[in-house]
Amino acid sequence: RLSKRAKANAQLATSEALPPAEAVSALKKFKGPKFDQTVNICMHLGVDPAQADQNLRGAMSLPRGIGKTKRVIAFCQSDVAAQAKEAGAVKAGGEELVAEIEGGWMDFDVAIASPDMMRVVSKLGKVLGPKGLMPSPKAGTVTPQVVQAVKEYSAGKVEYRTDKGGNIHAVIGKISFADDALVENLEHFVRGIERVKPATAKGQYIKKVTVSGTMTPGIQV
Repeated sequence: RLSKRAKANAQLATSEALPPAEAVSALKKFKGPKFDQTVNICMHLGVDPAQADQNLRGAMSLPRGIGKTKRVIAFCQSDVAAQAKEAGAVKAGGEELVAEIEGGWMDFDVAIASPDMMRVVSKLGKVLGPKGLMPSPKAGTVTPQVVQAVKEYSAGKVEYRTDKGGNIHAVIGKISFADDALVENLEHFVRGIERVKPATAKGQYIKKVTVSGTMTPGIQV
């Protein structure tokens, strides 16, 4: 059975694709819960995720942020650890941090690692891999610029990757954001995905773009 809110939102929903500004405006007209909903984007792409070179994965910083910070840890040498903590890392270190995670501590959202630390971090593959937390060069979480990466991810840098259906999901802000801020983030994200189009992808690349709140119907862009 549909709730009163769901019934009201169903009447406001539209199957028509709208320009970004109109899509954001339509999204804000839906009746929502009391909490500040996260705004998500879903892009259906004309790629074959079974092909390694078409399985997109990466990260980007949005111009208006996403309305929340992330808990970041950094696997790095001791001389960089203090700087990483100053940049926003909740913890930073080498083998002692690995041992702590092996002991069960998992209170973080993103793990950054310098390339020279991956030989130590690799033993955490079975722990971090299934949770999507293993540092990866493709996602920008294995980098010699540890301090800069910590700053960006702490501020809410957005990670993305294609799922088995060729879709990419990401957060582009909060429903409380000003319309122009959400539009700017939306357009920036779409342009970013356009730039990483695989050379081997054939036919229409971006097939469908939809934005939605945590508890709202989707609006096609």
